[in-house]
Amino acid sequence: MTGGDGFGMTERQAMRRALMLARRGWGRVAPNPMVGAVVLRDGRVVGEGWHAVYGGPHAEVMALRAAGEAARGATLVVTQEPCAHAGKTPPCTEAIRAAGIRRVVYATADPNPVAAGGAAVLRAAGLEVEGGLAEDAARALNAPFFHRFGPEAWRPWVLLKLALSLDGRLTDAAGHSRWITGPRARAAAHRLRAGVDAVLVGSGTALVDDPLLTARGRVRPRRPPVRVVWDRRLRLPPTARLLATLDQAPVWILTDPAHHDPAARAALEARGARLLPGATLHEGLTSLRREGIDSVLVEGGAALAGALLREGFVDRLALFVAPRLLGPGGADPFAALPDTPLDRAHPWRRRTLQPLDNDVLIVLDRPGS
Repeated sequence: MTGGDGFGMTERQAMRRALMLARRGWGRVAPNPMVGAVVLRDGRVVGEGWHAVYGGPHAEVMALRAAGEAARGATLVVTQEPCAHAGKTPPCTEAIRAAGIRRVVYATADPNPVAAGGAAVLRAAGLEVEGGLAEDAARALNAPFFHRFGPEAWRPWVLLKLALSLDGRLTDAAGHSRWITGPRARAAAHRLRAGVDAVLVGSGTALVDDPLLTARGRVRPRRPPVRVVWDRRLRLPPTARLLATLDQAPVWILTDPAHHDPAARAALEARGARLLPGATLHEGLTSLRREGIDSVLVEGGAALAGALLREGFVDRLALFVAPRLLGPGGADPFAALPDTPLDRAHPWRRRTLQPLDNDVLIVLDRPGS
């Protein structure tokens, strides 16, 4: 059975499976996108694969290997347009042609001009090629990758994580935040860390919580995320736990040279911290992007979160909401936002609503993203 858009029901099911497979590359394949692939023959899955590690075989090749001779005359369903260039691995288009695939169904075109064009190559070789199946879901899965080729590529893709009470507070009136949410929510936050290039906090959070900011969950990233502190006046002490654990991950500090003590700079650099320009949000994000950071998880505090939201620099929100009421005295990350008329307050787009024991995770994308 085929829908009005030309895709069969089995192809739709296979794409859902391919998207699930792609997620297995979380934290392991960047700067490449996560990709999954399924080989269909006579309505049955005869092979599947995913891009498991950066520099390793692509999802299409893994699926074709699994299918073997059953791939001849079959359909390949893949979450991204097959690549047509030789990088760390040969072009996937060559493997697809050699395997005898008859039809290719993909979700998203490749935005990378170096790798794009695989669909045209396959069509020229006589294969039937269709794109756009589950495109929105595939783009959301690899949002940092697509951001890198978009109009705001001057800065990293920004994911803001907030652990909130029901009344929108990050802390109680005394400034305590450990722990608003439960163990499952905190484990999910560690998974978020494993999938980004950097984890960012403000100087207030670094001083009060003295965090490690390492990814300590079940997912072990290929590269530990860089730990970044926005500290324009260099208030972070050289005794901070971040600087005592440089063997686990680098530490960068975004700072304003015009407003800090040179002695503090020397002390932090002597401990192994790297200092980068960050007098403003724009300058700090630009510095991170210039250093090859494609994605940033921001973990607070309220002032930094509010400033990023106010400037429109947040691409995705991950709200961990706990069933507690803390009252008006706690830190409010939304307090600095300007009043917005209802008809101009465009809704954020929900991606995930996930119960985590007594807490709830809500993932939302910025309007228009």
